[in-house]
Amino acid sequence: MLIMRYEELTSQVQALAQLPDRRSAERAVRATLETLAERIPDGLADHMAAQLPPEAADSMRRVAASHEASPAQRAYRRDHGERFDLTGFAGRIAWRARTSEDEAIREASVFFEVLDSAVSPELMERLYKALPGDIRELLPEGRAFEGQQERRGREG
Repeated sequence: MLIMRYEELTSQVQALAQLPDRRSAERAVRATLETLAERIPDGLADHMAAQLPPEAADSMRRVAASHEASPAQRAYRRDHGERFDLTGFAGRIAWRARTSEDEAIREASVFFEVLDSAVSPELMERLYKALPGDIRELLPEGRAFEGQQERRGREG
């Protein structure tokens, strides 16, 4: 699988979210990835980072590294993410991106749409399963869902 270039990732987010400039798109991408890395297990964050351009992957890896640096968590990797809902998710993204919670939700939704075309369908499916229902609603109903339906059809 080819890794999407960072410029392509940020320009797609900028265009779809109708952001005024590339810096705004980069802030939205970074804020969403860092918040996502807090919410999902470290292993899933590692897999996601491996399929992202290095500039984007660094945001996720920084959060995972902070978990390992914490004395309370140094002995093990997190097998689940922090527990917070859509309100907490939006609040963290808004704080990081210096925007409103409504804008944070809109930009995160756009980012997930771009992410869906940047990573494997299997990874999107794992992400879908790792998130609570209210945050999951920000994800596109794209390739991950098609894979679930195909498997169900073969199993049934």
